[in-house]
This record gives sequence, structure tokens and C-alpha cells, in this order.
Amino acid sequence: MRSPSDHHAYPTHWEADVVLRDGGTAQVRPITPDDAQRLVSFYERVSDESKYYRFFAPYPRLSDRDVHRFTHHDYVDRVGLAAIVGDEFIATVRYDRIDGRGIPAAAPADEAEVAFLVQDAHQGRGVASALLEHIAAVARERDIRRFAAEVLPANTKMIKVFTDAGYTQKRSFEDGVVRLEFDLEPTDRSLAVMRAREQRAEARSVQRLLAPGSVAVIGTSRTPGGVGRTVLRNLLDGGFTGRVHAVNHAFPDDMAHLAPESVPAHRSLRAIEEPVDLAVVAVPADRVPAVVAECGEHGVQGLVVLSAGYAESGSEGRDRQRDLVRQARSYGMRVIGPNAFGVSNTAEGVRLNASLSPRLPNPGRLGLFTQSGAIGIALLSGLHRRGAGLASLAGIAGISTFVSAGNRADVSGNDLLQYWYDDPHTDVVLMYLESIGNPRKFTRLARRTAAVKPVVVVKGARHTGSAPTGHAVPTTQIPDATVSDLLRQAGVIRVDTVTELADTGVLLASQPLPAGPRVAILGNSESLGLITYDACLTEGLRPLPPRDLTTAAAPDDFRRALTEALTDDACDAVVVTAIPSVGDGNTGPGDGDGSAEALATAVREAAHASGPGPAKPVAVVHLEIQELAEALAGTGGEPAPGTRRIPAYPAAERAVRALAEAVRYARWRQEAAEPGRVPGYDDIDEAGAAADIQVLLAPGDGTPGDGAGGETGDGKSEATGGGTGEGKADGTGGGPGDDAGLGVELSAADTQRLLARYGVSVLPALPAPDPDAAVRAAERLGFPVALKPTAAHLRHRADLGGVRLELGSETELRRAYAELTDYLGGPEELGLVVQRMAPRGVDTVVRAAIDPAAGAVLSFGLAGAPSELLGDTAHGLVPVTGRDAAELIRSIRTAPLLFGWRGSKPVDTAALEELLLRVSRLVDDHPEMVAVDLEPVVVAQQGLSVLGASARLAPPPPRTDLGPRHMPAY
Repeated sequence: MRSPSDHHAYPTHWEADVVLRDGGTAQVRPITPDDAQRLVSFYERVSDESKYYRFFAPYPRLSDRDVHRFTHHDYVDRVGLAAIVGDEFIATVRYDRIDGRGIPAAAPADEAEVAFLVQDAHQGRGVASALLEHIAAVARERDIRRFAAEVLPANTKMIKVFTDAGYTQKRSFEDGVVRLEFDLEPTDRSLAVMRAREQRAEARSVQRLLAPGSVAVIGTSRTPGGVGRTVLRNLLDGGFTGRVHAVNHAFPDDMAHLAPESVPAHRSLRAIEEPVDLAVVAVPADRVPAVVAECGEHGVQGLVVLSAGYAESGSEGRDRQRDLVRQARSYGMRVIGPNAFGVSNTAEGVRLNASLSPRLPNPGRLGLFTQSGAIGIALLSGLHRRGAGLASLAGIAGISTFVSAGNRADVSGNDLLQYWYDDPHTDVVLMYLESIGNPRKFTRLARRTAAVKPVVVVKGARHTGSAPTGHAVPTTQIPDATVSDLLRQAGVIRVDTVTELADTGVLLASQPLPAGPRVAILGNSESLGLITYDACLTEGLRPLPPRDLTTAAAPDDFRRALTEALTDDACDAVVVTAIPSVGDGNTGPGDGDGSAEALATAVREAAHASGPGPAKPVAVVHLEIQELAEALAGTGGEPAPGTRRIPAYPAAERAVRALAEAVRYARWRQEAAEPGRVPGYDDIDEAGAAADIQVLLAPGDGTPGDGAGGETGDGKSEATGGGTGEGKADGTGGGPGDDAGLGVELSAADTQRLLARYGVSVLPALPAPDPDAAVRAAERLGFPVALKPTAAHLRHRADLGGVRLELGSETELRRAYAELTDYLGGPEELGLVVQRMAPRGVDTVVRAAIDPAAGAVLSFGLAGAPSELLGDTAHGLVPVTGRDAAELIRSIRTAPLLFGWRGSKPVDTAALEELLLRVSRLVDDHPEMVAVDLEPVVVAQQGLSVLGASARLAPPPPRTDLGPRHMPAY
């Protein structure tokens, strides 16, 4: 279909699938000479008014010269893009490079004239806005910095497209034409506009899948059983409020309805005489392409593909999966699946259960997304069981919407985050993920969503190092510990098990957020109270002494005690503990005697009437009182006036862990409301660093200083050491980016020069190829000095005895030199260097690296084997703020060593925070800095010393989050 242009090869990387404002999809790609007939057909479907707006005069048809001009481009000075649905153009955009006089020009002219034409039937879908994003990105790639557009004043829709884009603009009016000029450099406002449009479009695309007016189940068998017939039955049993159709090409010609369901039966989708919004596909994989084509031609908006035999089955299946997505998108449809479990929506006006789950979930405030059907079944069953099927479970453990996406070839967790962000029916988001296809986008969306509602995540496949076979996603080298830190920084609540996922979600959906970590504990068992107290300490909470009401406590005793705790200013949350009563069984909670209901009522009423001030969360721990858990959920529908639902847990550890997650999330919400800032430093030389990097990355002959790295006259490419306990501070064999690909390993001199541009100085280390050179180096630096090897197998290995410190004289230095060369090997093998002693302090490690999927990550930890073995390293996305830097330092488990542990003097953490901020600025300003490693950094009581540094440069990976919005490529 595509052929080369007049001058340049066809730019395949400009192709993209986009989601439009109404939730449909379109393909954006460059226009080629092969598109001549498509262009003519497209133009014939455009109204005379739209043609007039485009050409400023009546223009009923395109001449052959016009067609040639609009389909032949050099992809540099003349570029045309088309938006395509179903192999037909629905809109076009083009730019022509011009000079300052408005005459066609070539580079270095950096301005272009841009013009759009959108088919009338597709106006209002956001097509022009999407095309503007893509043509602007193309222009920036071709060194065009500014667009100019001339628009008739009556063409208000197109004027709005330009003015709403968020770029810096200049507007003028002359000769009856509005002239708009705008810079193409992304601004904060243009990025905000683009992301807001992305959110609305992707949310709408999911909403069309979850709230259809009609559903066709394709592959419904004539006899009971089978996947299709099961889904049809579940749709009907769930009370779906829309229309349902059964489709199977094997139905007899005279079959009008499927018995006993009395559902309209059709041999093909074409036979349905009304629109179909959602198709559930349950046919063998080899028949799916024909079904998708039929759905696309009928105008179906989305597909739930239950069929297996795709990427989970091997390479042939992966090809089949790619073809499925491409085909569906060509018709503007989104796909859930393949190999999906299905979707549910419990809203009263929808009641959709297009899944293999035998029952529609109880309605509630939890949004649930899973990448595993088995986990989806387990979670739905567990949430249902928490109330033994009571309708009262609406709200305490009920579901608003549920999506189990299978191979998530198209619709993913990112799409659901877009939908749930402003969904009024969802208060808490629960996600089971086995892969994150776009970590950078996921953390951005999760951060935004977490600012308004909790996002709780279980991450499966944490230690396998690869995604499940069915998930065609980019690979990432980020260790799981780093993923946890990045999720935490984005406000995501990460838990370890699906049980914790449900426990945490139920508490967050039913209780207010705690104002702090202080927890009151009360109940009728001293032992259970002590267990709860210990669990609070384990989770980092601050429990108050447990209040024992004794085993004789009646419901009124619980009511009074809970009311007192909730009105106590020294308490932020309450855990109520209860065990079955002993004795006559008539006063305390028990099984089957009605006292559990009385206790539940007392607890709910006290929690509701907690007095002035903010509400406080309440959780109940019960041992073997199932009636209490059910009663706390309510007795039917909404809870009675004057009460609220209370989550109950069969173990103190589960309740406290859920409460602790709520405390940490509440603290994050409070801090996120007042975000920190990235400080500026007057001594940073950004332009000088950029010039250095350009030279270092320029092709050369491999000599030092020409961009090839290597050794210089002052030492090896890495001169590290000093202090004790050296070693990598993350227990994963290095931070993200250790395998970031090919690049330029910088020499010590180049590394130090770049760091100095950002105010980071490295303590000099001089080569010592022989004892005399070592003495000269020490005299130049000044005694006392350290002597250490730079050989790769000995670097940061002070535990092998390869570092000698506090050498205060020539005699000591020569003795140490002889010992090291006798013990570890010859001078050439060791690569010995001499370095001036730094003030004593705590040895730390600072690293920054770029992961192609997640972006730049800053890491911090203490140097030494203990930290390496424990994996005690903190990570944060770049750029970090002042608050982020302080949190990084304090979040590692060995942080007390920095703050005066066991009577030692605190070190200068303010200087350490500043170092983290400067390194963050360096890699954020210059994405070519794909890896920076400072080890060790000795932090003293006053100031710090960087004893070793290395860096790697490479062409920066593409920043997909700054480009035009697009769907994952297939």
C-alpha cells in the first residue's frame, strides 16, 4: 500500500493508533502516492461548507494536480498525515515549510503553514486535535519550531482547535482572515491539555465497553454449556438492562429465538437490524478475524474476546494476537482480551455481567481489574463470601465495575485508571497486575488517580524477570524493589497478596482516612488486645495501651468505650476486638444468640455518632464470630440511618495491616496536596554540560577526550574507593540501567568535568603504577592518603583487604604498596591509585540511571555488604523534589546510621540531600546521561566527599510521555 516518497523513505515510526474523544479509535499515518483514490473519495464526502473553509473559495473537486500535490511529500519540508477508519480517510492535515515571507522553503527555515480538513460526519470527535498533536511532533522532528495557520473567522471549530491546544500563540486579523502563529515547543499547558484529552478519550472508550445498550454473544451454542451460552446465561441472570442477541452461524435459518432464554437468535451479526454496542466473542481463534470484520462493518463499538489460542500459546498465537488488535482498531473498536474472563458493571441502570462468573457481583464502590481470570474468580468469590451473599454487602465489599483482561492486548490497566479517575461510582481501585506495559504512563496515571481515590495493587510475576507469555509488552530491567519504590512514590498502595488486596480495599471503601498513626485498641479479650498492639508496632503504627472490657462486656460497654476512644484527641483510629462470650452467653457476643447483631449495632452507632471533628476509621477483629462480620456489613441495602458499615477481620494482623496501609496512604495524600519543588542552583552550568556531552558523543577515533572514554593521564576510567564496607547498595546486582545498552563509558576526567558543571566535586585520585609514583602522588595531594586498587574485581571490595587508609608518611605508603602487590597481584593488574583522605563519616552510594520504560531513576543507599545483602536501597523518579530527596534518605532501613544511632554523631544529611538534587537535575536536564554512579560518598558531620564516580553517555531513549498521545503499537 505504501511506496517511497519523492525524496525520503516512508517514516514508519509516524504511524500510530489514537483514541478519539467519543472513545472510538483511528489510525494516523503519513499520506503516500498510493492514497490518491482514498483522498478523492474522502474529498467527495466533505461538505461544500467545509471545502470553502479549507480553500477560502468554492472548491467542489480536486484536480489531478491537487491530488498529486496532496499525496506526494518529501517527509521533511512537505508532510501530510491522514486519520483513517476502516481503510477510509476521515481527516487530513499537512504542513509546508515556509520562510519569513510565507514562500515555500527548505531548512534551515523553521516555520511551516498547517491546514486541516475533517469529514463532516467525524467533526466533533476530536480528530483534528489528535492530528495537530501528531503533525506538531513530526514538525519538531524535522526542526520546525513554529506553525502558522490562516483561518476564516466563521470557521470557529478550527480556530478553537488551535487556541485550545495550549501552545504559546500570537493572533492577528488581516484581509478578512485570522492568522494564528504558535510555537511547537511543548509547554506545561499544552502537556496538560493533551493529557486531559487523553484521559477523557480513553475513559470514554472504556465506558462504551462497560455500559453498552445492547450486547451480542457470538458463538452461543444451541445446547446448554459452552463458553458463549454460559456468558449469555450470566447476562440474563444478572438482569442486564439492555438488549441481548445470540449469534451462531450454525443456527437453523428458521430459528428466531433461542430457547429457553427467548433471546433473539441470528446466524450472523448482519441479520441484527439494530445497533450492537458490545460483542462478546466466543468462537475458535481461527474464526475470530471473520467475526471482527463483521462487527466492524456493523458498527460495533467494542469487543470482549474470550477465545484462547493467542500469545499465550506461542509465536503463532502472538502473530494472531497482533492481527486481532490491528484489525479491530482499523474499525475503531477497542478489545478486551483475548483469553479474557469478561467484564461486569453493577450500576442499577446497566447490570452487565458479560463474564464467566456465574453471578453479578454485589454492587459497591470497588473497581477491580485483573490480568488473570483465576485471580479474578478468587477475588470476586472472596468479596462475595465476606458477607455470605447478603445484599447488604453493597458498599462494604461490593464491586462497581470489574474487568479481567486476559492477555490485555489492547485495553489495559492504564485505560481503567483513566476511567476510574473520575467515575462517581468507584471510590477505591483494586488491581492485580502481572505486567506493566508502560511503567512511565502507569505511574503518571496512578499518581493522578491516587490523589483523589486509593489505588491498591498486587503485582504478580515479581521475580521471574519476564512478563507472562500472553502479554506482549516491552521488557524492563527494573528490579522489583525499585518498582515498589516507584509505585509508593506515585501514591500506589502495594500489597503482597490478593487477601491483603481485598482487606485493604474493604477498609478504604467503608472508612474515612486516618489523620495519623495513633491507634486505640479496645475489646473483651486482653490477649487479643495485646496481639493487636504487637501487630500495630510491627506495622509502624503508634498503638495506645489496649483497653480490656473483660469477657463480661455487653454491647453497651463496647458502645461507651468506642465513643470515648473516637472523641479522644490522642487517637486517630480504633481497632475493636471481640471473642465469643463465656458463661451464660446472654451478655456478650456469641454464635447464634442474637448478641452479635446487638454488638454490631452498638459499634456502628458509636462509629457514626463520634462527635465533632473529623471522622475516624474503625475496624473490628473477631475470633470465630461470623455473625458479627455479617451484621457489621448491614442487614440489607444501605445501612440504617445513624449507623455506618464497619469492616471485620478474622485476624488482628490482617486488620492492622489494612489500617497501616490507610495511614501511609493518608500521609501521602496530605503531602501530595502540597508538592515539593525542584530547587534551582545558580552555579549549575547546563549549557556547558550540554556542550561537553555533544563533544563526548560525537564520532571519534577512540582517543581519550573524543567521546570514546578510556583512560587519561590522571587514572583509570573509574577511580573509586575510600572508607570501608564498600559495595553496591542494592541487592539486585545494580540499579536500573545497569544493562541500559551500548554507550560511551566516560573517563574519570570527563566524568569529573561533567559533574563539576552541576556543582558535584570528586576527590582526585592519582595513578600509582609503582611505589615512587605513589609517593609523588601523595606529596602532591598531601598526607594522609589512601591507597586502593581500581581493578574491576577489587573495586568496592574493601572486605578483601585491598584498601589502606590513613597512610601518614612515605614509609607507611611504601609498606602498604608492597603488601598490596604481594597479596593481591602486580601493579598493572591492580591499577593502584592514591587519594587524599576524606573526613570520617558514613559511606553511601548515589546512582542515577535511565530505564527505557520507566524513565530516569535516582537511587540511594548505604555502601557495604550488609546493605547489599539486604537490598536496602531507596529509589525515586527523576526529577526529585526537596521533599523526595529527604524521603529517599530516610526511607532505607539503615537510615538511623545517618542520624546518630547508638550515640554516634549525626552526619550532614542536608549536604546529602543537595547532592541527590544536583544529580537528579543532571540526568533530568541531560537524558544522554544514561548512568551516573557515585560510590562511595562519605558523609561526615560537616559536608561530604565523593570518592569515586563513573558515568555513561548514550543517545537518549525516546520520551513517549512527551510525544503525541497514541495507543501501544502493534
